Amino acid sequence: MKASELRELGDEELRQKIDEMAKELFHLKVQRSTGQLKNTARLSLLRKDIARTKTILKSRGDKK
Repeated sequence: MKASELRELGDEELRQKIDEMAKELFHLKVQRSTGQLKNTARLSLLRKDIARTKTILKSRGDKK
């Protein structure tokens, strides 16, 4: 997801996005460990998206 798209969302929506992405990341890690994951690049993209979203939240003054 692009930063410009994330900036248009509200704080609560960003927190929900982070939760969703964290759950997806967990499931991808489980799939990788069991040898079922085909697209390993998705892991790094998802980690970067989570970091990008947290950065936007923090820049707005949110401490969580």
